[in-house]
Amino acid sequence: MTYRVTVGTPVSVRDGTQLATDIWRPETDTPVPALLVRNPYGRHQLANYGFTSPNIFRLVEAGYAVVLQECRGTFGSEGHYTPHIHEGADGADTVAWLARQEWCDGTVGTWGVSYLGMTQWQTAATGVPGLKAIAPSIASADLYRAPYYSPGGALSLDTVLMFATIMSANDALRDLACGTGDPAEPAAIGSAFDDLTAQASITPPTAHPALAARIPWIFGQAMGHPGRDETWRELSALDKAGSITVPALNIGGWYDPFAGETLRAYTEMKRHGGSPEARTGQRLIMGPWTHSSTTGVFPDRSFGFTASADAADMTGAHLAFFDRWLRGRDDPLDRPAPVRIFVMGTDRWRDEEDWPLPDTRYAPYHLDGPGPANTSSGTGTLTVKAPEDDCTDTYLYDPRRPVPTLGGSLMRPTGSAGPVDQRPVESRDDVLCFTSATLDTPVEVTGPVSATLFVSSSAPDTDFTVKLVDVHPDGRAINLCDGIQRMRYRDSLDTPEPMEPGTVYEITVDLIATANVFLPGHRILVEISSSNFPRYDRNSNTGGVIATEHDTQMSTAVNRIHRGPGHPSRITLPVITRETPVR
Repeated sequence: MTYRVTVGTPVSVRDGTQLATDIWRPETDTPVPALLVRNPYGRHQLANYGFTSPNIFRLVEAGYAVVLQECRGTFGSEGHYTPHIHEGADGADTVAWLARQEWCDGTVGTWGVSYLGMTQWQTAATGVPGLKAIAPSIASADLYRAPYYSPGGALSLDTVLMFATIMSANDALRDLACGTGDPAEPAAIGSAFDDLTAQASITPPTAHPALAARIPWIFGQAMGHPGRDETWRELSALDKAGSITVPALNIGGWYDPFAGETLRAYTEMKRHGGSPEARTGQRLIMGPWTHSSTTGVFPDRSFGFTASADAADMTGAHLAFFDRWLRGRDDPLDRPAPVRIFVMGTDRWRDEEDWPLPDTRYAPYHLDGPGPANTSSGTGTLTVKAPEDDCTDTYLYDPRRPVPTLGGSLMRPTGSAGPVDQRPVESRDDVLCFTSATLDTPVEVTGPVSATLFVSSSAPDTDFTVKLVDVHPDGRAINLCDGIQRMRYRDSLDTPEPMEPGTVYEITVDLIATANVFLPGHRILVEISSSNFPRYDRNSNTGGVIATEHDTQMSTAVNRIHRGPGHPSRITLPVITRETPVR
């Protein structure tokens, strides 16, 4: 097949701003469907279309026109870039423009990863005619819960600073290309990017002058609204689920910062989508991936060759999805189940009929042990049997000495994200460890994970973190999922409420989800503390505005976990009981 590439087509949106657009389309006299990608990182950087994205050449060879557009105010597009604000309207205007072109058959689909996925949700929420299907990957339809904050109300500091750094550098390069700007600025921003941990240590969090000058919305508007108020509700496409009438192919990774929102978009759209197609047409794929690595191979844990996005044929999944909804072919999606997940432990892909899995049994595993659970050498145990004795674990949380993040859902493009041995943090006296007995039979945990804790503190506000860990026979403690609860938001994300020092509160910590088989010889471990830095910002323990507080204003907190018959602290695991193949 031959195809034509038109570079730099200006597409005018409603306020007259022209957006730079490339069009790849088959050489044919018959109109074809269009697949749109809206990108703030540069439309000519083909690396931006990797990870879980489909292969552009295969899409064109399959008879689709592929349209690559730069978002307003980035690279070749006119206007000023402010994150997220214009994406809904600009996306809708572009879809309408595409549907009018003589080479287009009037149907449009969208695809893309990360920010490229968020633009899709915002476009779909406008209800624009012509848009028939979206394929957001490692993305979010609720910007508060990801990427900026979390289900528990803590700022996702590492993710926010990385995004701000990338966009600041791109903006500086754009100025240089236009003949303005400081030639030394991109290198200075790049140096900051090389050490995000040092950047994250700056207090207050808003004190990043090189970044704030370029992307003031993040350090002003985003950090200035730490609760999920009207600012965030207006930006949330998922809050407008009834206006979204198109099906979605949701793709995510178990170690991605957007994992929870990928899963939630699938479940919420099935319940509240604005059309039968939107409700029944949801599809979900979850792999053992981070935000920037989809190989399935990590220094401390390899999931095997079949774990990669390439081996899972993401292009084939996209083509089947678009063939169904843009071309009306009933057969492409008849065979695959609506949900496809990679189950770690057994390290295999598996098809399922829904998420959460219909045969899930939610099993409480209780925090127990005869004495203090501080460090992995303590006496904390994890049991299915309810404890008989009450106990209180106490530790000092000092925000100037936070528990460092080891792997997990970081966005940074290095080997530091994903499954990482947690033993270095388990020796700290501000980390509580509760470990099960060695397993004789496999235990599959696949689905949403949460912890119910009875807590108290000497401070008016503090955080509590929980981490689920798979301890291997060789001692490696591999993290699976984690969560954080900022206590001022324990009852509501939009109405902060201080703690009464010394009062015991029952809280639920959302650990998002996982899919893992704890194999015979392994142990199940739960870690509890009050910080996970720089994945999340540090709670200053003062009850003040954390984003504007210096480290000199921070206070230490004496935090306690209460457990036993009177305070049944526990983690609830989604247990799947099936015949499990053991590797």
